[in-house]
Amino acid sequence: MNRLHDLHPNPLVQYLNKPSESFTRADLIKFIEDHSIEMINFRYTGGDGRLKTLNFVISSREHLESILTTGERVDGSSLFPFIQAGSSDLYVVPRYRTAFLNPFSEIPAIDILCSYYNKDGAPLESSPEYILRKAHAAIKEKTGYDFHVMGELEFYIISNELPLFEGADQKGYHESYPFAKWESLRTEAMTAMAKAGCLIKYGHSEVGNFTLDHKLYEQNEIEFMPTHPEAAADQLMIAKWVLRVLAQKYGVTVTFAPKITLGKAGSGLHVHTKLLKDGKNVMLKDGKISDAARHIIAGYLGLAPSLTAFGNTNPTSYFRLVPHQEAPTNICWGDRNRSVLVRVPLGWASKHNMIYDANPQEPHAKVDFSQLQTVEFRCSDGSADIYLLMAGLTVAARHGLEMSDALRIAAETYVDVNIFDEKNKERLAELNQLPLSCWESATMLEQQAHIYMKYNVFPKELIDGTIRRLRSYKDEHLREQIKDSKEKIMHVVNQYFHCG
Repeated sequence: MNRLHDLHPNPLVQYLNKPSESFTRADLIKFIEDHSIEMINFRYTGGDGRLKTLNFVISSREHLESILTTGERVDGSSLFPFIQAGSSDLYVVPRYRTAFLNPFSEIPAIDILCSYYNKDGAPLESSPEYILRKAHAAIKEKTGYDFHVMGELEFYIISNELPLFEGADQKGYHESYPFAKWESLRTEAMTAMAKAGCLIKYGHSEVGNFTLDHKLYEQNEIEFMPTHPEAAADQLMIAKWVLRVLAQKYGVTVTFAPKITLGKAGSGLHVHTKLLKDGKNVMLKDGKISDAARHIIAGYLGLAPSLTAFGNTNPTSYFRLVPHQEAPTNICWGDRNRSVLVRVPLGWASKHNMIYDANPQEPHAKVDFSQLQTVEFRCSDGSADIYLLMAGLTVAARHGLEMSDALRIAAETYVDVNIFDEKNKERLAELNQLPLSCWESATMLEQQAHIYMKYNVFPKELIDGTIRRLRSYKDEHLREQIKDSKEKIMHVVNQYFHCG
């Protein structure tokens, strides 16, 4: 047999010698029987954005087939605020491609992510996972492009102060052990994520590094590889779960909160995106950003005010989005400035193959680096509803491709200067701004709702429920009211410390 997947970290992919997208029920049963798996865990995302769990102890072959075939009933009213108790029965049905060997369970167990179905056996229209599936189908059907995304997951690890080899305050970027104390937790997490099917690009320590009240705060980042939006969202959900399980194991705290404390870097959830046609990246043409890329950039900028409803979902999100930080406040794009909303990362258009300069002994071969080019949406943070954020970005990309004036908008919103420099204040005044609060975000979603509901992607009840939730924070003037009180700011921060 040709073993194409022997290096793959997922044990199921290795053993079955096929990609996870091709997993069948028979494949899972074979792995379970051959490896004496005793338990199946269904996992699915609730309205609070966290993975829920339903455990099954396998009692027979027939029982196993029933679990994998029929799914199970759950109480939707306890999972989602928009479902009433009087009609709350839902089904959770496993998606075989998401199956993985639980890396932590003492009982041999297979975990599988599930989709929600209603009492009639149809997909639950308001399920974030299904909305993302519809958004992805719509962009492919209406534009002919495939859409790939990947996330950069930032988080803090908080522990008791460790005095030896102290790191410099806010100087933690790519620091190494022993100056970065929790490299071992990060690398263990990356290994567990990869075994669970996540496509990991790399991990590193981030800028945020400080001590406060005898606690050490270390910021880290794990970045994923581009894939289709549904898989990208699934992987981020698994990644958050893995990090929290390991934090429990190590006796430390992990938080994805957008704001930690005053004057320190918060945690974002940057998302890289690209378009493909016939499997080829079309973000570059003749070594420059293509018209197709400029179209989706215009779409992101146009819907940016309402995208915050899905990517910046609690009041502390707007404590992070302040001027003179790397978090964006202005609706613009560029290729150098990290304060822009949409950034074109350092390109791969150079005709010089750097690897042969670094390794002159290596035989030269022409390499196409253009496949690596993405554009990065930098607004969202760790409070995001991951499935809805990915769905919103997919809608925004499709919207940009359908806009007749996208190239003009892209030209007018391009920035190649430091927009916070005093000499560029006139340019700054020309740019639209992101919302300052959940309240304002809700207003923008209300105004732009029709774009999300086009092609029946986002249901109206989900949009209306999101607006109500954002307005329930009543934070329209909160930032201004408490800006001079550290005590009041930290009270709000602590309320949402374990968001997402």
